[in-house]
Amino acid sequence: MPVDFGHSFSDAGLLRRALTHASAGLEDNERLEFLGDRVLGFLIAEMLVQRFPRETEGALALKLNALVRMETCARVALACGLDRALIMSPSEARGGGRQKPAILGDACEALIAALYLDGGIDVARRFVMTHWTPLLDGVLGDLRDPKNALQEWAQSHKLGTPVYRVARREGPDHAPRFTVEVMVGSHPPASGEGTSLRSAEQDAARKLLKVVVP
Repeated sequence: MPVDFGHSFSDAGLLRRALTHASAGLEDNERLEFLGDRVLGFLIAEMLVQRFPRETEGALALKLNALVRMETCARVALACGLDRALIMSPSEARGGGRQKPAILGDACEALIAALYLDGGIDVARRFVMTHWTPLLDGVLGDLRDPKNALQEWAQSHKLGTPVYRVARREGPDHAPRFTVEVMVGSHPPASGEGTSLRSAEQDAARKLLKVVVP
C-alpha cells in the first residue's frame, strides 16, 4: 500500500532513492541523507527562532540537537509510515531493519531532501512543521546531557564512572554509524547508536538511565 508523504512527486525516482537502504544493492539514500540533515537543521532552527524569540544561542542549540537527533527522526519516520515504504534486502528486513532507529532516521532525512529537491523549501517546511510541531514540547522536555546525568547518578550510588565500549562501527568514512555499550556497576549494559561516538554514547546513556532510574 503506497504511503502518502503529503506531496505528489514529479520525479518518482527521487522518492524511490530516498527510500532505498544500502542493503538493497541499488542507488541508495546516503547522499540524500547528507542533504536532508542540513535542510532539517535549517528548518528546525527557523522554527525555534520564531517560537523562542528570547532564548540565547546556547539554549537554542540544545533544543536544535534534541529535535534533529536520530531518535527523533526515527519517531517521525514511524509516525508517517516511512518504515512500510523502505526498500531493503530481504535479509535486512528479516533482521528488523524496518524498526532500526539508525535506518529510519537516515531515511527520514533522505525523504526531507527529496521533498526539498522535488518541491522546494516550502514543501520540505510543510512536512517538517507537520511532523515536528507535535513533538516539540515532549522532545524539549529533557535537554540534559544523558552522559552527565548517568555519571551523576552512578557517583551518587557509589558505582564509579560509567564505562563505554564501541561494539560496532559500520558505514563509509564520510557517514559512519557507531554502536556503543555502556556499563555501570553490575547493571546489564545498554546499547546505543549514532553517527558519532558522542551521539552513540549519549543514546546508550539515555537508554540505561531509563532502566536504572524509576
